[in-house]
Amino acid sequence: MKKKLLSEFIGTYFLVFAGTGAVVIDSLTHALTHVGVAATFGLVVLAMIYAFGHVSGAHFNPAVTIGFWVRRDLPAAEALLYVAVQCLAALSASGTLKLLFGNVNDLGATLPRSSWGQSFVLEMILTFVLMMVILGSAVHGKAVKSFGGLAIGATVGLMAMFAGPICGASMNPARSLGPAVVSGHLQFLWIYIVATIAGAIAASVVYSQIHE
Repeated sequence: MKKKLLSEFIGTYFLVFAGTGAVVIDSLTHALTHVGVAATFGLVVLAMIYAFGHVSGAHFNPAVTIGFWVRRDLPAAEALLYVAVQCLAALSASGTLKLLFGNVNDLGATLPRSSWGQSFVLEMILTFVLMMVILGSAVHGKAVKSFGGLAIGATVGLMAMFAGPICGASMNPARSLGPAVVSGHLQFLWIYIVATIAGAIAASVVYSQIHE
């Protein structure tokens, strides 16, 4: 269990450090652009999956962990530890970024561009699709699992590219928690916790009906 939790900590840390770090660095240099930020999120997810997928399952996302718990793929106690470690890693990554760069652009916090309702629905749909891709590419018995990291990383990058400017394309409560808490912008955090978890749970239920 220690190896699994350490893997989840490192993977989540670098997801938040590189992904939201790209937002911070682009705000300072304007060198990455939105496409570069989206690509960074996708690539870091891809890399961390291949680094730690064989150890912990490479969740790096409390919504994904809860989705697996709903499917009974993960005991409740283990799921709780995963979520706690993921949140701690995200907070640590945002703390590191604040030490390095200051509170630039709210440390990449996810904030609605328009109404909270619009972002809530978008986040729920995006997380639903992400969870379906995870289950279909890395869990299903007929999946070519060696390509799972590519499929999941590409999905994260795609979602960030087209929906990021509107809702932030979090799809991950920990990714939103770290920047929100460390930068002090908590007013919309609930959207990125509730909507993403709801999307992952819905995907787990629907996937079971389709494939099992």
